[in-house]
Amino acid sequence: MRPGGASIRMGGMLRAALLIAVLAAAALGLLTVVKAPDWLSWYWAVLAGEYGHWVALGPLAAAALAWRVRAGHPATTVVTVALGAAAIALLLNPAAQAWRIGRALPAELERDFGRVELERRPFSFPALFAPGTRPMPFETMAYAGPLQLDFYRAAGRVPAPCVIVVHGGGWNNGDRGEIRQLDDWLARRGYAVAAISYRLAPGAVWPAQRDDLMAAIAYVKAQAPRLGVDPARLVLLGRSAGGQIAEATAYAAHDPSIRGVVGLYAPADMNFAWAWGREDDALKSPQLLRQFLGGPPAVAGAAYDSASGIRLVGPTSPPTLLVHGRLDTLVWYRQSERLAARLAACGVPHALVSLPWATHAVEYNLRGPGGQLATYALEWFLAAATR
Repeated sequence: MRPGGASIRMGGMLRAALLIAVLAAAALGLLTVVKAPDWLSWYWAVLAGEYGHWVALGPLAAAALAWRVRAGHPATTVVTVALGAAAIALLLNPAAQAWRIGRALPAELERDFGRVELERRPFSFPALFAPGTRPMPFETMAYAGPLQLDFYRAAGRVPAPCVIVVHGGGWNNGDRGEIRQLDDWLARRGYAVAAISYRLAPGAVWPAQRDDLMAAIAYVKAQAPRLGVDPARLVLLGRSAGGQIAEATAYAAHDPSIRGVVGLYAPADMNFAWAWGREDDALKSPQLLRQFLGGPPAVAGAAYDSASGIRLVGPTSPPTLLVHGRLDTLVWYRQSERLAARLAACGVPHALVSLPWATHAVEYNLRGPGGQLATYALEWFLAAATR
C-alpha cells in the first residue's frame, strides 16, 4: 500500500459524505418552496418549515468543514459549499417570510377584529431558539357517556373564557392529547381549555361528531361554576378534521355564547373536497369522506352539506380566525381561502393568516415561524372575541 493511501481514501470518503449531507439538506429545504409529493411523508415538510433554522446548522457545519479540507479538490469544494449555501437559504426561508408577514400582521388583525394590546411581537428571531412552554396540569372528566375531555384551568383568571379544542386525524384517527403544547400555552395566557374526544369514523358518521361537540359545550356550560369558566364566553378551536367539526358546529348552532371559531388548516367544504380528492392522494380522500359522511355525495348529500361550514355561514356567524399553509398536502389551502371569501361576503369579522412555506400542523412547534405567527394571531383573536 502506498504511504498515505489510507489517509487519501479517508479524505475522499469525508468529502463525499459532506457533499451528500449538503445535498440532502438542500432537498429538505426545497420543501419550504415546493409542495411535498403525495408519496413523501408530510412530516418532512414540517421539519423543514418549522425546524429549518435548527437543521440549517448541519449544512453550515458541512460547508465549513468542506472548505477546511479543500486542498487538491477545488471542484468538489465549490459544489459542496454552493449546495450548503443553497440549503441554508432554503431552510431559513420560513423565518425570513415569517418576519415579513409579522411586520404587517398587527395592522391586519386590528382591521379585522379591533385593537388589542399584546406584549410581544408577531415574530422574533431569538424566539426561534427559546425553550418551550412548560406543561400545565389538567383534569380528565367524562362529558357524555364514555367520551372524555381534558380540562386545563386558566392561570390567574376566574371566571375565564374557555377554548374548546377539537383534535384532527382525518375523522378516523387522532386523540385529544395531540399538540398538547398549545393547550398549555392557552391556559398560561388565562384561557380555560377543554380538549375533547369525539366519536370516530367509520364507527360513527356525521353528524355524530357535531353532536359530541354540542354535548361538550353543554357540559362546560353546566359545570361552569365548578370549572371557573364564563359560560357566555366560549371559543371553538379545531385543527384539520377537528377544524371542520368546529366550523360547521359554530355556524349551525346560532349560540351567542360561542364568541368565535378558529380553524387551523381545516376543510370547510365537503363537496369541494370530494370533487378534488383522489383515491391515490396523501389521505386517500374519497375513502375518508365516504367513511365520515356515509357515502359519496350522491348518496349522502345532506351530510356533505351540513358538514360544510362554508354553506352554513350567515351574517350572524361568529368571528372566525383561519390559519393555513399554502403548501399543505393534506388539506388544500383553497379550502380556507374560499371560506374566507364567503365570510367576507356575509360581513363576518374574520382573518386568514396565510403561511407561504408551511404544510399541515403549522403550530406543531410553537417557537417556529408558523407557531409564532399562529399563536400571535390566536392571542389577538381570543382577546378581541371574548372581551
